[in-house]
Amino acid sequence: MAAAATFLRPSPRAALAGAWLSVWLFGAAAPATADPLPVFEVAPGVFVHAGRHEETDATNGGDIANCGFVVGDGAVAVIDSGGSPTIGHRLREAIRAHTDRPIRYVVNTHMHPDHALGNAAFLSDRPDFVAHVRFQAALAARMDHYRQAFDSAVGAPAAEVRLVPPTLVVTDRLELDLGGRVLDLVAWPVAHTDNDLTVLDRQTKTLWAGDLLFMERAPAIDGSVLGWLRTLDALAATPAARVVPGHGPPSAPWPDAATDLRRYLSRVVEGVRKVQAAHGTIQQAVDTVAADEAPRWRLFDSYNPRNVTATFAELEWE
Repeated sequence: MAAAATFLRPSPRAALAGAWLSVWLFGAAAPATADPLPVFEVAPGVFVHAGRHEETDATNGGDIANCGFVVGDGAVAVIDSGGSPTIGHRLREAIRAHTDRPIRYVVNTHMHPDHALGNAAFLSDRPDFVAHVRFQAALAARMDHYRQAFDSAVGAPAAEVRLVPPTLVVTDRLELDLGGRVLDLVAWPVAHTDNDLTVLDRQTKTLWAGDLLFMERAPAIDGSVLGWLRTLDALAATPAARVVPGHGPPSAPWPDAATDLRRYLSRVVEGVRKVQAAHGTIQQAVDTVAADEAPRWRLFDSYNPRNVTATFAELEWE
C-alpha cells in the first residue's frame, strides 16, 4: 500500500448513469413490506447482523454473511449489504428501526455475492457505494455466474440479482465522516480476494474485517494464501478492541480472533509444500492436507478441497 491517502471518485454523471443502468436492467423496486433483520449493538452505534453458517439456498435467501451499519451524528454507513436484494431491504428496515439519519454510504468489503448482492436495496437513498478499486472489475467478471448460481440456489429469477457499481473507490486509505464519527477504510493487496477492504470505527475501535477473517466457518481462498497470511500479519497491528468477521461470532477480541484462521492457512501451505516436495499430485494433496482441521470448521468438506487446490497452483512454481 502506498503511504499517501488516496481515492478515486467517478464523475457524478458517470456514477448516476451506472446506478440508473442497474435499475433499468434489473429493477430496484422495494418489496411492499420487509421484516427487519435482527441486529444487536456490539458497541455504541455499531449494529451487526450475524449470518448463518450455511450455503445460500431458498430457505435462508442468501443470509449467510455478517452485515450491519454504523450510526454517526449526521449519517449512517452500511457495512456489507447482504446476499440478496431481500436481505438488503431487510437490513435497510433494521436501520430505519434504529435511526432516521440518512444512509450516506454503503461499503462493500469485497465482491462476493453473500456480501454485496443487497446493494440495490439502498439505491433510493442515493448513497455513495464504496469499495476497493478492483471491486468493480472482479464483480463484473463473475456477475453472470453469480446470477445463475443465485437462481439455482434460491429459485428466484436471476434478474433479481442487481449489479450496482461503486461510486467511490479506495486505492489505499480513505476516511468517511459520519458526523462526530470517522471510519478508516483500508484497501489491501491480494489476500482472501484481490479486492478486500476493512473498516475501522475510530470511536469504538471496532474493526469490520470482512472475509479477511473467518471464524467457525471454513474460509475460502479466492486470491492468494500467502498474501492472506501477510495481510493478517499487517492487520494484527490495527488498534482494534473487537472485530466483526465476515463469517462467525461478531465482536470477538482482536487480534486473538484470527488465531484459528492463521493456523488453518499455515497448515494448508505447509501441507501442500510437503506434498509438492515429494512430487505428489494435487489429488494427493486434496486427500491429505489439513484433514485434521475438519472438526474445527463448519462446511469444511465443501471448502478445504478448493483451498488446497488453489494453494497447490499458487505454490507450484515457488
